[in-house]
Amino acid sequence: MSESAITKPWINPYLAILVGVFAVSFSAILVRVCSAPPLVIAAYRLLFTFFFLAPVTLWGGAPTLRGMTARQVLLSAASGIFLAFHFVTWFISLKYTSIASSVVLVTTQPLFVVLGSWIFFKERVPRLALYGGALAFTGSVVIGATDFQLGGSAFIGDLLALFAAVMVSGYLLIGRKLRGDVPLTGYTFVTYGSSAAVLTATALAAKYPMYPHPARDWLIFLALALVCTILGHTVFNWVLRYVQASVVSVSVLGEPLGAILWAAVFLGENPTPRQALGGAVIFSGLYLFTRVTAKAKSGG
Repeated sequence: MSESAITKPWINPYLAILVGVFAVSFSAILVRVCSAPPLVIAAYRLLFTFFFLAPVTLWGGAPTLRGMTARQVLLSAASGIFLAFHFVTWFISLKYTSIASSVVLVTTQPLFVVLGSWIFFKERVPRLALYGGALAFTGSVVIGATDFQLGGSAFIGDLLALFAAVMVSGYLLIGRKLRGDVPLTGYTFVTYGSSAAVLTATALAAKYPMYPHPARDWLIFLALALVCTILGHTVFNWVLRYVQASVVSVSVLGEPLGAILWAAVFLGENPTPRQALGGAVIFSGLYLFTRVTAKAKSGG
């Protein structure tokens, strides 16, 4: 049976969404408490993810890989490069700015996804969605201005988080283009593999230490791969087969809320009033933006 055929899911998709949001919300705090350099953290996150998922792809004789054209393989590899840049710039941002600012700003990726869809796919953007985008951008300015007052390094962290949002948008746009024809296992095999290869090669070329690391760091690498990536991002890709993309995109807005909560509970890192205000404005704008664009795509 083809992947496009809708079968009864073995788990409630909405429960899977909750699991995914809960899983990815730990990513920021895990990176913050890890002592390894951001590039090394990103490399091991993708390496472990690739090695855990590779047997699933290869188990049946890799029919999904043999069915991919050279163009699809190249585009999947390019998607992995965007993902690599996303992780490393976002992880670096977490070393400079607060978890609250970083996770909220990186969540603005729906704006860049739709902008890219308009530029590359000529998709129309509803006017009301543009108002939501403008509102979210205003919230980003509020956070940026606050962090600039706190220190130049915090502002640099904010810019890196926004750049990470742009990079993950490239990953999502290519994935969206391919996923109609390429099975999930084949796509993730090439994407995660190329991302891991680029990050590892860059870390080695820059002479970052790939080992030794404290036992706690190795556990963090594993948690980022198993919990945040496989139970998080890969679950979201699976859920898209059963649930509208609008439901997933709005649900993912829960990630920064969870990350901010864990930062407050475990690190005592509470957002400032202006950061909270900027975050609320961004969430409001993104909610309006994603709902309107999803409704327009469904013809509603």
